[in-house]
Amino acid sequence: MGAANAVQDASLGKEIVRRINELCAISEDPEKLTRIYLSKELRKAAELILIWMRDAGMNAHLDAIGNVCGRYEGERPGAPCLMLGSHYDTVRDAGKWDGPLGVITAISCVADLNRRGKRLPFAIEVVGFADEEGVRFASTLLGSRAVAGTFDESVLNTRDRDGVAMRDALVTFGLDPDHIGAAARARRELLAYLELHIEQGPVLEAQNLPVGVVTAIAGATRLAARLTGMAGHAGTVPMALRRDALAGAAECIGVIEEFCRTDASGLVGTVGYIQASPGATNVIPGEVSFTIDMRAPTDMHRKRAVADIVRQIEAIARRRHLALQLDVTHENRTAPCAPWLKEQIARAIAREGLSVFELPSGAGHDGMAMIDIADVGMIFVRCRGGISHHPDEHVELADADSGARVLLRVIENFRPRDDRAGPN
Repeated sequence: MGAANAVQDASLGKEIVRRINELCAISEDPEKLTRIYLSKELRKAAELILIWMRDAGMNAHLDAIGNVCGRYEGERPGAPCLMLGSHYDTVRDAGKWDGPLGVITAISCVADLNRRGKRLPFAIEVVGFADEEGVRFASTLLGSRAVAGTFDESVLNTRDRDGVAMRDALVTFGLDPDHIGAAARARRELLAYLELHIEQGPVLEAQNLPVGVVTAIAGATRLAARLTGMAGHAGTVPMALRRDALAGAAECIGVIEEFCRTDASGLVGTVGYIQASPGATNVIPGEVSFTIDMRAPTDMHRKRAVADIVRQIEAIARRRHLALQLDVTHENRTAPCAPWLKEQIARAIAREGLSVFELPSGAGHDGMAMIDIADVGMIFVRCRGGISHHPDEHVELADADSGARVLLRVIENFRPRDDRAGPN
């Protein structure tokens, strides 16, 4: 039976949507989807996913960081695996598709193989990463970094907004923080890492396509800026004599937007947070803090753009007689998707009778961590309006089904890279 017919016969699209809705009901707030790392809601979600994995014919367990892991053996027990994954944590007031679509689709594809009694020359492992979003402890990709062996143990001392340390939260969850290293996998165990995910952007919708081939996960640089001038009376200080920190910040923000808007190579920049002090209607702001998030498809492009923006902000501060503090708070390198995996994904899309379209990912994904131990490939699924991290996030049933058909076809026709011991 062909991959396309198998998916259609088993109605995997309907199964995926049903499970998305079932998982969505597990939330700390019944009115808003919120499922953060090491919460009791995350534990309940993990237990449900474990049931789905076992029903699909996998051996399943919770690893040392809280990832949900399932393994479907190949023709030869103990063979290296093709790993499929995404995350099952959410942001606050989230959409229900970001992360879980990839986990649930992977489980459904394995279940389809199991129903047909089909084993492959390799094992398949499905991983639901416990923390990709970084909401609770302000450090992203915790689950996938643990699997990749790059988990920073200093994060264990980080505290959430209620003062709870990650170390203590792990114990409450039922895990041992001193054994997180046990979650790490070796490169020789993985043939590749594949992730199916909603696009979180409007490009596929604009192209009228249900799926796309991801070329790279864009790197990101985040900076924290603080401009300090002089607070003063709004009515008595002449405009020419002011050292208005908020006016300076506004000029900086305008420069960032214009710089990125006129770039033709995929650069994006965002100021997502700003705070003015003292924050009174009739007082000239003396100090302003704001954040900058810069992303681009290549590291060289991003680093050059950040350097140019920093120079312009420094010039604005000097001209306005403002003190400037500018710190890099986060930097992730670009994760290029492996050409040999892109080719296999593109072939599967074409064999489903769909147009092949390539696009980069501006959002971060677990593949950014997994690239340290495996070549990475990604399939994007169209989402309505490009909306994500919002309750209106939505994927049509037909598109969920298309994503499942493509992923199943990739799995059944997967061919490992011959020289996978070499560099990514």
